[in-house]
Amino acid sequence: MDNNHIPIDAVIPWVDVGDAKHLEKVLKYIPKTEVERRKKLKKQLIEVEELKYVVHSILKYAQFIRHIYIVTDNQRPKFLNTSNADVYAKVKIIDHKEIFKEDVPYLPVFNPLSIETKFYEIPNLSEHFIYFNDDFFLLKPVTQSHFFQKGNPVIRGKWRKFREDIFYKKIIQKKKHKKYSYRTSQDSSAKTIGFNKVFRGQHTPRPLRQSTLKTFFNQNREIEITNINTKFRNVEQLNVQAVANHIEIKNKTCLKVYNYQLVKITSHKRSIAWLYFFLNVLTKKRNAFFLNIQQLNLYSENNRRFVLNWLENKFKI
Repeated sequence: MDNNHIPIDAVIPWVDVGDAKHLEKVLKYIPKTEVERRKKLKKQLIEVEELKYVVHSILKYAQFIRHIYIVTDNQRPKFLNTSNADVYAKVKIIDHKEIFKEDVPYLPVFNPLSIETKFYEIPNLSEHFIYFNDDFFLLKPVTQSHFFQKGNPVIRGKWRKFREDIFYKKIIQKKKHKKYSYRTSQDSSAKTIGFNKVFRGQHTPRPLRQSTLKTFFNQNREIEITNINTKFRNVEQLNVQAVANHIEIKNKTCLKVYNYQLVKITSHKRSIAWLYFFLNVLTKKRNAFFLNIQQLNLYSENNRRFVLNWLENKFKI
């Protein structure tokens, strides 16, 4: 039973990386040796509008959401340009400049870690909000209690050793130059809050509290600067959701759930038969509430059309 009845917003960072103006901006900040590779990559990164279905999944299955904030860099998703504007009355576009405020000189940034650092500055953001990436979808009706219990975030994950403490990872790491990865940024975040292991999150919607982020970054301005002053992902950056999660765990102000309740599709090279199984069988499991489809713009044309048709039928509103 959902007994919270508190204001909850959704926040989605998004950028159309295939946009010519965006690419022109990016090219100013990369080495000349990278320019041609970036231009070639841009041709692959077509906008397939999966963001539309993320929004539809929220509107359809999380009707308690008050506002859906799309945080972007002087862009607007095409699907919002509709004559039926009432459908998207909850959707608000937030430009990076609105959340960076006095830190606008650090813009532009092309780095989700930098952007999420400033989520707490979104105008009129509710204390309780859910962070979606633009490839996270809700699979069935959810209530506030799936994300917050008595005002405390429900954190999905599993306790794991730091990667550097895993024997075979130590050997591999010695042979490789240390660089950014999702897991190492989670490890660094857990260490910063004082843990000797990490509560490893996965690619699911993440419930957060605005005051948790605001208090942490106000008290640790040097960390905030480190997180926002790099144009691209950097090994020194912290994972903001992991920071918030470990603060809540330390303060005993959360509920830990040791089940991701997730269907995750990571490879763009799978066959349609494999995609059919995941989308039409695994998503119907009783405890599957979330779907993550990565790199959809890299799918073959046939496979991409198959997935987009499935999303269209699944998230009609």
